[in-house]
Amino acid sequence: MRYAITGATGFVGGALARRLRTDGHDVVALVRDRGRATELTDLGVTLVAGDLDDGSALDQLCHEVDALFHVAGWYKLGQRDPSLGTKINVDGTRNVLTAAQRSEVPRVIYTSTLAVNSDTHGAVHDETYRYTGRFVSTYDRTKAEAHQIAEGFASDGLPITIVQPGLVYGPGDTSQTGALIAQVVRGKRPQVPSGGGVCWAHIDDIASGHLLALERGTVGESYMLAGPPLSLASGLSLVAAIAGTPGPVVVPSAVVRIGATAMDVVGRVVSPPPALAAETMRAALATYYGTSAKAERELGWSARPLEQGLRETVAALRG
Repeated sequence: MRYAITGATGFVGGALARRLRTDGHDVVALVRDRGRATELTDLGVTLVAGDLDDGSALDQLCHEVDALFHVAGWYKLGQRDPSLGTKINVDGTRNVLTAAQRSEVPRVIYTSTLAVNSDTHGAVHDETYRYTGRFVSTYDRTKAEAHQIAEGFASDGLPITIVQPGLVYGPGDTSQTGALIAQVVRGKRPQVPSGGGVCWAHIDDIASGHLLALERGTVGESYMLAGPPLSLASGLSLVAAIAGTPGPVVVPSAVVRIGATAMDVVGRVVSPPPALAAETMRAALATYYGTSAKAERELGWSARPLEQGLRETVAALRG
């Protein structure tokens, strides 16, 4: 089979590209910078140079493929100029799905996120829930808008299935969470809030979830690829127990909340580092919970136990 991918130079897209090539499929990937795609080239992936606003490149990407995986996305917190969130997550999704429609791609898998529901305040929601409140971050808001765009294309007849990962971890993670895990493994003690919570899923399980959605997912449906729910502090403490290191410094949520309020004022005058921005602090206190019951029932998907996945991650970092 021949599959197209956006976001193949990223964490999830890269894992998906490797899995597809290992399974013997042809893969074509949209890349902005060929210099960042040497691993894809080594895998035998065909590269199409272009961006998410390049219609001709998107048409080339979608030409005569059996399915398209739209994985590319913008994930940043605490940015003074959040316009890229709209450009990539919202406009980019519309552009990619429009190209898929033009090329009559037989199947499309769109990578959404549990964050479309923003802060669940401890509640665990399923795919039928629709969030209508104020979003914690630009990321949450723009991905929610993109999710709605994907659902609109599905209503118009595009054969699209949506997957919604939570926090994705594992070897090769270059996100803020990946950096924190690496710091703890090295014996550093990053500061993290006591509150908040995410659903942890290993990168290989997320890649499998995309393929199961293609194989077994119902067109027009969404599937939460939600791993075990746990706070960032507890997750990093588990990393420390596995690695035999001191672990993070856990900051009371009340202190972080006060800091977020203070940074609201400071942010009107100067641009703080992203890690200290009010948006980042509030996101760290939020819960992003969902249930994987539908994905387990209809796709046969499951996430490995968190301790097992983190042991594999620690071993890879040390290896």
